[in-house]
Amino acid sequence: MSQTNLPILDLSRLDAGADAAAQFRDDLRTATHDVGFFYLTGTGVSPEHEARLLRTARAFFALSEADKLAIENVNSPHFRGYTRIGGERTQGTVDWREQIDIGPERAAVEWDGAPAFARLIGPNLWPAALPELREVVTEWEDRLRGVSRKLLRAWALSLGAEESYFDAHFGEPSTLTKIVRYPGKEDPSQGVGAHKDSGVLTLLWVEPGKGGLQVERDGAWVDAPPVPGAFVVNIGEQLEYATQGYLKATNHRVISPRFPDDRISVPFFFNPQLDRTLPLIELPAELAAQARGVTQDPMNPIHALYGENALKSRLRAHPDVAERWHSDLLGAGR
Repeated sequence: MSQTNLPILDLSRLDAGADAAAQFRDDLRTATHDVGFFYLTGTGVSPEHEARLLRTARAFFALSEADKLAIENVNSPHFRGYTRIGGERTQGTVDWREQIDIGPERAAVEWDGAPAFARLIGPNLWPAALPELREVVTEWEDRLRGVSRKLLRAWALSLGAEESYFDAHFGEPSTLTKIVRYPGKEDPSQGVGAHKDSGVLTLLWVEPGKGGLQVERDGAWVDAPPVPGAFVVNIGEQLEYATQGYLKATNHRVISPRFPDDRISVPFFFNPQLDRTLPLIELPAELAAQARGVTQDPMNPIHALYGENALKSRLRAHPDVAERWHSDLLGAGR
C-alpha cells in the first residue's frame, strides 16, 4: 500500500492490450475483496472538466439562502434538491454539510398501487439563479455513466461472469449525484457519519488538496486523501449481496474541515433500476470459498431489491422529508 492507504488502479490499462487488461481485472477484484475502496485514474475526465464542476459547485453554494431554499428538498417527495447544513443524518446523528441531490429527470408516478420505492421517481429541483448547473451536471453524469459501465464489465469478467452480466440485469440505471459542501468548524466533527453505500458503485470526486474522507480497515479508520486526477471508488451493499460477501461494502465517514477552510465533494452513485434485483453471481470455486456471506446487521438490513435498499437509506437520512411526505412508511421496520 502507498501512503494513500488505498490501492491505485488505472482504468486506461483496460485498453492497453490483453495482458494489461487481465492484470487490471485481477487488481480490481483484489482491491474490492480486501478493501472495498480504491483510487481510479485514467478515466478520461479532463482537468478542465473537473475545474468547471468545481466552479459551478462553488457558484451554487454562494447563492443567497433564499435562492437555495427555493429548491429545498422538503418540497420534494422524491428527496431531490437542496439540503441545508444539518439537514441530513447518518445513524441518527446530524451531518455537518449542505448539498444538492440530483437524480434521473423523470415524471412522478402515481403512488396508489405502486411499490413504496416508486416514490423516489420524479423531477429534480434546479436553482433558477444558476441555470448552468443543469448543463454541467448532465455532462458530468454522462461521462461517469461510461466509466461506471466499463468498471462493471471488468468486475463481471474478474468474478467469472459474462462481461455483459451487469448490463443485462441493471435496466435503466438509478443514478444520484450529490454536490456537497462541508463547512469548516473550530472543532472538526461529523461531516458524514460512518455508513455503507446502499447501491452498487460510487465514484467520488474531491476538491484537490482537501482531505477528510476516512475508510475503515481492520477495525481502524485510515485517511483517504484526494489524489490528483483520481476518483475514490467504493462498492455498495448490492454488490456485496450479489457476490454473497466475496466483495464487501466498507464503512466510511467524513470529518469536517477546520474553520475557516471548507471542502467540496461530488459523489456519483451508479445503481440498478429501482425494481431490479441483481441475481447472485455464480463465483468460481476458488472465489466462492472466500465469500464471507452478506453482513447481518438488524439495524441495517440489506435488501436484494435495489429500490427497497434505496428507500431505506433516504427515509433514514432525511427525516423531515420522510415525515412530510411519507409518514405512512415510518415505523415499518425500514
